[in-house]
Amino acid sequence: MKLLFAKMLTHQGWARDVLVEADREGMIARLTPRAADPTARRIVGAAIPGVPNAHSHAHQRLLAGLAETGGGRGDFMRWRELMYRAVRRFDPDGFEAVATLAYMEMLKAGYTAVAEFHYLHHDQDGSPYPQPAEMGLRCLAAAAEAGIAVTLLPVLYAYGGFGARPADPEQARFVCEAGLYMDIFTALHGAVGGLTSQRVGFAPHSLRAVDTRLIREVLASVRDVDPGAPAHIHVAEQRSEVEACLDWCGAPPVQHLLDEVDVDPRWNLVHATHMNDDERAALANTGATVVVCPTTEANLGDGVFGAGEWLQRNGPMAVGSDSQVTISPSDELRALEYTQRLATETRLVLLTEGGGSVGRRLLDVALAGGAASIGQRCGVLAEGQRADIVVLDEDHPALIARDGDDLLDAWVFCGGTACIRDVFVGGRQVVSDHRHVNETSIIDGYRDAAESLLQ
Repeated sequence: MKLLFAKMLTHQGWARDVLVEADREGMIARLTPRAADPTARRIVGAAIPGVPNAHSHAHQRLLAGLAETGGGRGDFMRWRELMYRAVRRFDPDGFEAVATLAYMEMLKAGYTAVAEFHYLHHDQDGSPYPQPAEMGLRCLAAAAEAGIAVTLLPVLYAYGGFGARPADPEQARFVCEAGLYMDIFTALHGAVGGLTSQRVGFAPHSLRAVDTRLIREVLASVRDVDPGAPAHIHVAEQRSEVEACLDWCGAPPVQHLLDEVDVDPRWNLVHATHMNDDERAALANTGATVVVCPTTEANLGDGVFGAGEWLQRNGPMAVGSDSQVTISPSDELRALEYTQRLATETRLVLLTEGGGSVGRRLLDVALAGGAASIGQRCGVLAEGQRADIVVLDEDHPALIARDGDDLLDAWVFCGGTACIRDVFVGGRQVVSDHRHVNETSIIDGYRDAAESLLQ
């Protein structure tokens, strides 16, 4: 594959006439600025690295927009009840169709890889499928059909609350003991084989759903299979969670995790919305990544993550679409900056002291943190990295007469998803002129699933 991009944000900055040659595995073998090659296909527009989506629950795409009514003010737990009710109806075919649509929409928005935090393991009555990894295998199939790279994170879920409280009946499809979990993990690990676009990691759901003893036990088994496997956990998302953890063990969730588990750069703490200063300092010293999901956190009323303080400590940070209430990296980056502005009553909050473009700063943070989070060679356009490339449409009114980092500011704060014209994953084009290559069939499959599951 040889593509000649008119303009590209490479690992060395913006460059023109960039020739990208990818190998059979979709990795960039050669990247040459100021090139001329009449045999290469020329791509106009502004090419940027594809953004990793570091936290996704694909099945929740079915619920997007359906939890905005009720009697009086709601909270996270009320939303969770609605989600559980819908989850009971999923079968493997319906789940795969919904996931495929979500992954297609991610690609059209500029995400080229996804960390799928997958906990919908079992049949509707809570019993394992004949193939215990059935639903995880459907995730991998959905990602392949859409053409997105994936790090699948099968979720370890054992309890219904702090102190090993028994799981609720609504959680039966999620619950696994250690042996069954490892059966699922090893089956999925075998399924991805040596693919450069698929990987499997470890995801203890939360300190409510898994105690630290079980985390340590299962993590040791996971490391025997894949020593570098990324680990992801929900933590400190709501104040009620922090208060419940304090009541149970006398420490807030992030501190309890750090006290009991060897957290290192392979770890990812999802949300971590409510950390105190001591927790923030200790977590930053581990090299772990915080994965924030600003549109979901706003939708659920979780609170505002202290992104400015975290970045001042050089903490890695990634973004994710989480509940799929909106699927767009530009939406997440804009919401991330805007929530900081609302909290501090200032502008350009997440810029470094040296100034510059806040859109470029946000993108750089999300690319580096996202690549580390999913444990794949992506997030930068350089030789040896996967050819995951998003092309911004410079004919879109938001981008006309912009250049360099001004394009990124206009994309993040003005144009959004409508600016994404072409998308390549591993050098293969999956979005062309704003349409996915399998768009019609994917939407038809989703329509059939949604009409069945929501009737």
